[in-house]
Parts: sequence; C-alpha cells; structure tokens
Amino acid sequence: MQKPQAIIFDLDGVLTDTSEYHYQAWKHLADDEGIPFTHEENDAHLRGVGRRESLMYLLKGRSVSASQLTEMMERKNRYYNELIKQMTPNEVIEGGRELLQEIRDAGIKTAVASASKNCMVVLERLELVRYFDGIADGYSVVHGKPAPDVFVYAAGTVHVPVSACLGVEDADAGIESIKAAGMVALGIGPKERFQRADKVLSTLARHRLQDMLD
Repeated sequence: MQKPQAIIFDLDGVLTDTSEYHYQAWKHLADDEGIPFTHEENDAHLRGVGRRESLMYLLKGRSVSASQLTEMMERKNRYYNELIKQMTPNEVIEGGRELLQEIRDAGIKTAVASASKNCMVVLERLELVRYFDGIADGYSVVHGKPAPDVFVYAAGTVHVPVSACLGVEDADAGIESIKAAGMVALGIGPKERFQRADKVLSTLARHRLQDMLD
C-alpha cells in the first residue's frame, strides 16, 4: 500500500472498544420496551450504524410516533453517557498512542471519522484529542455511514484529497463509507465481516504503521 497523506480512523471498535457500552445501552432500551435483543444482532446490524438507523432495526417494524422515536434515541444516549463516564485512558487499545504518534512522526495527518455524537467526550476521556489533526463526528454531517460524508468531511479537516487517504473501520457499513469516499479501506476485525476492505487486520493493538501499510 502506498504511503497515505492522511489516515482517518473510526473510533469505536478501532482505537477503543466502546462497542460494548453501545450494546449495553441498546440492550437496556430493548429490555425497557420488552424487545428481544442479542449481542449477535448488535454486532451484525448495529456496528458502525447511526443512532436512528440502529433504533429502526431494534424496533423490528413496531409502529411508533416521531416523538416516541426521539425519546427512545435520547434515552439510549442517556444510558450510554452514564456508561462512558467510567471510561479511563487505559481503555485505548494496547500500543494505540504509540501508533498514533508514529503516524504523526512519519508526516502523515491523522483524523477521526465517527458516527457518534459522543465522539469528543470519548476522545477527551481517553486523552486522545491531541493525537488528531481533524475530528469529524455525528454532528459534522447529515448523512451517516454507509454514506461517504463523514470520511469526506474528515479529509477536508486535514486538507488532504480523499484519494490520498487511508480509512480505518471495524464495521462493514464504515468500509462502504470509506470506499464510497474514494479512499483505501483497512478493516479491523474478522475477515468475514468485510465485503470490500482492501486489507484486514484482526486488531490494531500492538501494531505499527508498517503493519497497516504492508
């Protein structure tokens, strides 16, 4: 893989595993509403997907009003925010800070492209903000993943053309977003999760820049 001018990271499930907190918050909401919901469903259908789309899956066709939808999304977010209050800098993947520093030392820009509206809170709790040249989150764009918008926006924050960016994602919807943006896509997780990733690593933990580019 050619050395990119920028590497754009999803946050949840890539540099930290907040996916478990998201699952617990959705599970709490599902239990409130008497809706069966499993870990397997979460991984298969909600990973990397925005809050509204996730809720529509969770409801499984149940009819609710617009105001009920809004209230449920807000309730899930309250549950999630309560859970992430306990996050510490120790929840960055092993070697994650060193990897981000190595990328910056190599003259490559770094950015975050997260679907989460809680992205900044998580970055602050993890003490990662200073490692990024640009941050795009759930407030930055109207259309979430798998639309390309958040990755295109992130590339704009670091003034690098999309064709010179490497996008890093743990969800297939995110890989779709990266490819639609015209970037090279690195998937993090099991190979069978991804349809279109250019390269897959099981994790970024304990990895170096060269591992991402080889």
